[in-house]
Formats: sequence, structure tokens, C-alpha cells
Amino acid sequence: MKIRIKKLRPTALLPAYAHGPEEDAGMDLHAAEPMTIPAGETRLVPTALAIELPPGYEAQLRPRSGLAAKHAITMPNAPATIDPGYRGEIRIILRNLGTEPFEIHAGDRIAQMVVARYEAVEWEESELNESQRGEGGFGSSGRR
Repeated sequence: MKIRIKKLRPTALLPAYAHGPEEDAGMDLHAAEPMTIPAGETRLVPTALAIELPPGYEAQLRPRSGLAAKHAITMPNAPATIDPGYRGEIRIILRNLGTEPFEIHAGDRIAQMVVARYEAVEWEESELNESQRGEGGFGSSGRR
């Protein structure tokens, strides 16, 4: 599938699969400019990219595991959703959970993007069928 993408700056890097689409579900997104995220703070990191998704598709933005494990950098709204009607810049909300400032350089991989199909639904108000689980939730299936 081909999806339209626009570079908002000539230096923007297109999303890319690190190991190819046969091995990776997510494409890396890159920072468009340098910035520092102080410890305990949140920043919007620009990618200088905008996309045009076809109807019935969304782009899910997810944190990179290496940033979380090595630097305590995460996305507080993960997974974030880009709807098919959005045409603005993709910006990544990053939070520094660490104790030191985190430096981002232009071109750094800062998040992953997965394009996924979704189904639109219509609600039908009615009584619900019984199930084995019923209203059990929040650990009701046991610890193991």
C-alpha cells in the first residue's frame, strides 16, 4: 500500500523499517530538530512530516523500547493515533522519566509508527448476552 507523505522541511527523514517490512511492524520516526528534555518534563518533538491516510486506516505512534530501557524516555499517550482526516505535522510527545536531561539530535529515532486498518462501528443499545467472565475484571482471572 502506498500512503502520501509530505516533508515539511527538506531535511526531514521519511519513516523507515529498520529491518524491512518482513521483520518489523513499526517504522522509525526521526526528530526534525535538536532539543533537550529536562528530567521529569515533557516535550513535543517535531518530525517535519505530514501524511494522508486512506479512509479506514490509522497510524499508531509508539515509544521505542531502547529509549525507555536505556534513558527512561517514553510517550505518555502511547499508543497515539493519527486519524485519516489529520493533515498536520506529526509531533511526538516524549516524557523524560529519568533523573538527567535527555538530548535529542536532529535525525534521532524517537518513536515508531504502525499503520493499521480499523473498523467503524455503530452502537446498538440492548441487553448484553451472558458470558463466563461476566463482570469480572481487574485481576479477576487470578495472579498467574
